[in-house]
Amino acid sequence: MSDQVTKERVLEMLQKVKGPDQDDDIVSLGLVSPIVINKGKVYFAISVEPGRAEELEPMRSAAEEVVKRIDGVKSVAVTLTADRQAGEATPPASGGSCSSAGGGGGGQIPMPNIGAIIAVASGKGGVGKSTTAINLALAFQANGLKTGILDADIYGPSLPRLVGLQGQNPEAADKDQIKPMKAFGMEVMSIGFLVDEDAPMIWRGPMVMSALTQMLQYVTWGELDVLVVDMPPGTGDAQLTMSQAVPLAGAVIVSTPQDLALIDARKGLNMFKQVKVPVLGIVENMSYFQCPNCGERSDIFGHGGARTEAEKIGAPFLGEIPLHMDIREKSDAGQPVVVSDPEGPHAEIYRHIAQTAWKNAEAHKAKMAGVKPKIVMES
Repeated sequence: MSDQVTKERVLEMLQKVKGPDQDDDIVSLGLVSPIVINKGKVYFAISVEPGRAEELEPMRSAAEEVVKRIDGVKSVAVTLTADRQAGEATPPASGGSCSSAGGGGGGQIPMPNIGAIIAVASGKGGVGKSTTAINLALAFQANGLKTGILDADIYGPSLPRLVGLQGQNPEAADKDQIKPMKAFGMEVMSIGFLVDEDAPMIWRGPMVMSALTQMLQYVTWGELDVLVVDMPPGTGDAQLTMSQAVPLAGAVIVSTPQDLALIDARKGLNMFKQVKVPVLGIVENMSYFQCPNCGERSDIFGHGGARTEAEKIGAPFLGEIPLHMDIREKSDAGQPVVVSDPEGPHAEIYRHIAQTAWKNAEAHKAKMAGVKPKIVMES
């Protein structure tokens, strides 16, 4: 039975697997990442030195085999993660790479199937970032782009509910790969597909980086024009990992009109500037309340603060999204407004924001053609 599968039992079995140099087991050496178990499916990573992944494939295979012996295990996905030491630069992989210009230098994860990666970020939680991210992704798709979305908000993954797939799990692909889920014709992936919806997400810095790296590198993303990444709120490890691990085409900052939210949004803008990721624009979410009955407008949180902030710092302003019952109710029901009411006024707003953000990304790409991006390292 699947209830026999526990993290303790998995770790017990993994103690039978010798480490890279056969001097101790991979558990005692601290090489095993946090283990995710969901309905008999087991996922974890083993940290190895850069350049030794091919050599250590037998170790990965051995770990996979011992875990498969546990009663109740239906499938196992084991990945090798090469974590660089501080200041160490890993040369980029040969062959194609993501064509977007943006932050990042050596050691980035090659994603040759993806034309551009766009982050949707906020300086703080509670500003409607995830709702904006899914509707923005669907708006890119409505505008004719082949689109996917990655929920990188590992502290509070909401994508499964936003697309009506809560409780469902991705399938394993070849060896250490996982197939993304599908929703509304898009490829979607979230840590929320691997853990229970009510499970508390308690992550330390290295765990955050390992989880995000795996969802980027070991998901079989297809050919995409754009991958939208719903970032965690704030300016911590997760944001820096995403900014430096992949060549971001740019970031869209989501804020409300309130002064406090704008202070935090400014921090997010400064972070992206430091890692040389272009800010494609600022979105003012919950810009005003629109009564669904009479249509009367009220500026509950103030109005125009994000536009003013954008003008002050020289960033593009992408548009205003109202606080409206339709947007909230349809998101909660797993039917985002861009697909549930494609001809409505709110879908039109999101499509316009997506169109402008994409133009800004293309303009920056053209500007940076032939210019090698770099990461600013601070001591």
